[in-house]
Amino acid sequence: MGTTADGGGGGEEPLSAVGVADAVRGGESRAVDVVREALERIRRVDSVLHSFSEVWEETALAQARVVDARVAGGEWLPLAGVPVGVKGRYGVEALVAAGCVPVGATAVPGPGTAWQTWGLGTYGRTVNPWRADRTPGGSSAGAAAAVAAGLVPLATGSDGAGSVRIPAAWCGVLGLKTTNGLLPSPDRTGLAAPGVLARSAQDLAAWLRVRVGEGGGFPDPSAGSAPLAVFSPDLGFARPDPEPLALAGAAAARLADAGVVRVAAGDADVGLMDPGPAWLALRTPGADLREAGRVREANDLRLAALFERADLLLTPTTPHAAHGHDGPGDRYSTALTWAFNLSGHPALSLPAGFGADGCPVGLHLVAAHGREELLVVVAQAAELALPDVHPGPLPFPI
Repeated sequence: MGTTADGGGGGEEPLSAVGVADAVRGGESRAVDVVREALERIRRVDSVLHSFSEVWEETALAQARVVDARVAGGEWLPLAGVPVGVKGRYGVEALVAAGCVPVGATAVPGPGTAWQTWGLGTYGRTVNPWRADRTPGGSSAGAAAAVAAGLVPLATGSDGAGSVRIPAAWCGVLGLKTTNGLLPSPDRTGLAAPGVLARSAQDLAAWLRVRVGEGGGFPDPSAGSAPLAVFSPDLGFARPDPEPLALAGAAAARLADAGVVRVAAGDADVGLMDPGPAWLALRTPGADLREAGRVREANDLRLAALFERADLLLTPTTPHAAHGHDGPGDRYSTALTWAFNLSGHPALSLPAGFGADGCPVGLHLVAAHGREELLVVVAQAAELALPDVHPGPLPFPI
């Protein structure tokens, strides 16, 4: 367990989104009480955590009363009364229709910096719930910090280069990026895809059902043969630090030992070209995109071949641990994530353990286009087989 933002320890286990919805639908709780308690947690903690840029107390309580009225009227709401943090407005309507109550806008990077692995809340720079002197990652910084600290069970995110998966890894929660183009995105380049941060795979599944539908279905995660995975330490170009690489490799081995996945022997020779220059060119108005197209085409061919022989690609989520608030230096935290914004594949960061600094790191799971449900099912099976995969007690007393 790492040092927490106020030097204390956790121990509480908050209700999951699914647990909240079950209680509200079953009459054991009222949405207005659940939301009031969430707002009180935010008032107590966020002056230190800085995970919200806005908190919508009055509108949240009013919306919670609407949810209670809908439930009393016999409407079945899959996420009844679930408080949710919001990064941007895309997709919120579907969550509200399902019974969610948006409680505030989560912190994102402020102006004047080229690096996106931090957030600026109402009271100051967003801190990592495990260590206040470390960043939570970004750009979905406040979303990850709020979920990790138990302020909300779900928070929306958007992922243009790793903006959901990196903060999920560094805050010790789960972060899912959907297949590019599956859900609407305001990003003109097509690199960004909506996503979500949660403390449990069960909650990820509930979010995915609401946003996407059943798709290929969500089978019993303990049933059937385990999917075949290949592990790549570097995708062919990245140079991860020894510790996050070792922790991700150990997490993959535990999943294999538990029968959650079958991992092919030896590290995979994925051999991707470094996507960084291509990604940056696509983000730069007026840039020559011919080389970017060449990189994208080459990597797409290699990934298509990989997913013909395997179900999953595993890597560390980030090449290094969470850095301090002075910035990442000359290293890209996106080294292992942005290839899949360029290719459009769905990907998920799963908690993989803690480094010597007391901060979490992640195991990165990538699947073929449209296979979000496979990522969620594997995460569910991992939680059943390996309790330490779950984020566990809160790092931040609430």
